[in-house]
Amino acid sequence: MKTVLITGSAGFIGFSLAERLLQEDIRVIGVDNLNSYYDIALKKARLARLESQAGFQFHQLDLTDSKGMQALFESEEIHRVVHLAAQPGVRYSVQNPHAYVQSNVVGFLNVLEGCRHGGVEHLVFASSSSVYGGNTRTPFSVQHGVDHPLSLYAATKKSSEMMAHSYAHLFDIPVTGLRFFTVYGPWGRPDMAYFLFTKAILEGRPIDVFNHGRMRRDFTYIDDVLGGVVRLLDHIPTPDPTWSGESPDPSRSNAPYRLFNIGNNNPIPLMTFLETLEEVLGKKAEKRFLPMQDGDVHETYADIDALVDAVDFRPSTPLRDGLSRFVSWYREYHQVG
Repeated sequence: MKTVLITGSAGFIGFSLAERLLQEDIRVIGVDNLNSYYDIALKKARLARLESQAGFQFHQLDLTDSKGMQALFESEEIHRVVHLAAQPGVRYSVQNPHAYVQSNVVGFLNVLEGCRHGGVEHLVFASSSSVYGGNTRTPFSVQHGVDHPLSLYAATKKSSEMMAHSYAHLFDIPVTGLRFFTVYGPWGRPDMAYFLFTKAILEGRPIDVFNHGRMRRDFTYIDDVLGGVVRLLDHIPTPDPTWSGESPDPSRSNAPYRLFNIGNNNPIPLMTFLETLEEVLGKKAEKRFLPMQDGDVHETYADIDALVDAVDFRPSTPLRDGLSRFVSWYREYHQVG
């Protein structure tokens, strides 16, 4: 890899991946619009760390700016693209649907067009475990159909997978989609439950526990996500000659297209997660039990057989270790005891 473009480079996963690649002496071009969905100061702090390192170049640019995106791809020789920028959040999509279509559909189209005309060797893009929606058969496999999204966020991520496949088919662009499962860790997103729980517990405020705690999540530590992404960057898909339209496998194609789950393959009950967080913090949470929220699912559970078969990688960070590292970072960053 010579030059990697990372969209969403001031975001949690984008920033973390950029740091990882820079440590391996890979040149990184970062793109982010620094929107105000959550604390801009945190995004700027991440960005400052990246800009202090050799080999990083940043462009503040909105992906929906088609002319700006075209100019970026024309001005740089970009070998690989990791598309992580998106409007995130399941619940937020219920009240703000237009933001999701603009960022996650229109923005992704401009990324695809840039890859098409820029001769990019490999496009890796973020999908989400949310695409499994109404599926109840677990573990969730990339070979399962995902035609019943429960939120607009999930629907836009499913549309990204379909758009990517069409470009792989029409223009022979190697494309890999990654369905991430509840990523957590240092420098994480403040809108995620583990971050909100930590902040509230340390401040002595009650936490909101939805569906009365009867949920399970496949919590995946950030370093495990990065391990999978880095290996897959070098695993460029090729057309599968065994693929059949008679019984189509949605995870592969006769185009250069692949889908993978990146998850811990170990769903944790929400109440167990909370107990572990309380132990790490050394403080009990005051819990406010509430009904299920629109767009939420009861369980996420990643089948990672395809990931293991392709690149021999399996996430392995225990929950307690990951939460301990997150809490240490949180205390240091926010200067709380």
